[in-house]
Amino acid sequence: MANRSRNIPIKHIIGFVTSVVLTFVAAWTALRSNLPVMWVIISILVLAVIQAAIQLFLFMHLTERGAGNTPWNMMFHGAVLAAIIVAGSLFTMSFGFM
Repeated sequence: MANRSRNIPIKHIIGFVTSVVLTFVAAWTALRSNLPVMWVIISILVLAVIQAAIQLFLFMHLTERGAGNTPWNMMFHGAVLAAIIVAGSLFTMSFGFM
């Protein structure tokens, strides 16, 4: 019986519930709070960074050992690729190469 209770992915459940709560807090901040617009933007950005960290460490398994630095390596190359795509898109839209 002890092994059966161990099959429950408690970290995933906690991460999912926390992500949902952070999403609702961000939605409430944007729709119902009486904060100035700048503080709404700052609070949503802070909540987004917290939620991204939760997703990376609980769901993307960044803390697991095994293949060396593979997760960090893939994240770095993904960020470089995203920066190239965003920079190219901004360049194209700014100078009218359509």
